[in-house]
Amino acid sequence: MPAPRTFFQTYLSSWSDSFGDLPEVLPAKLSVWDRPGVAADRALLESNLSTPFQLASFRAAASPHSGEWLFALPITSCGLCLDDEGVGIAVSVRLGMAICVPHNCHCRSLVDAHGLHSFVCRKAPGKITRHHALNDLAARAFTSAGIPTSKEPHGLVRSGGKRQDGLRLVP
Repeated sequence: MPAPRTFFQTYLSSWSDSFGDLPEVLPAKLSVWDRPGVAADRALLESNLSTPFQLASFRAAASPHSGEWLFALPITSCGLCLDDEGVGIAVSVRLGMAICVPHNCHCRSLVDAHGLHSFVCRKAPGKITRHHALNDLAARAFTSAGIPTSKEPHGLVRSGGKRQDGLRLVP
């Protein structure tokens, strides 16, 4: 059986053949040795993705902190608690998987299998609920800080017929 030093020399030779010259001072952390190989594998994988949607999904999933939402505490009163179906949809959207059958939306737009239209549709049922939940959360924060608030008072319509979001009045 070859000595451990022989294995190390063989590894250094193989690494330099694949990734170029060895560093002056040999790093002690394994991640430094793995980084060029991971970068090469990532480039190979990105080059084989066939659509811009797949490429965008891969880059989003590979970006730093993309999985941090998994560590959010499930606080129901703040709207931070997902049911099993919500987790499944969130993971599917993040990975670019199909989550629904293509169909026509209430706004008459075509919804593809990825279902991303619901994020931009003005008639999406969850959008209004999330909007009011965020407004309630902001109003509670101001109230707990001792600042009197009034949530979206009526009569604040601009000339274009749109409401001003996030407007707070302090008496």
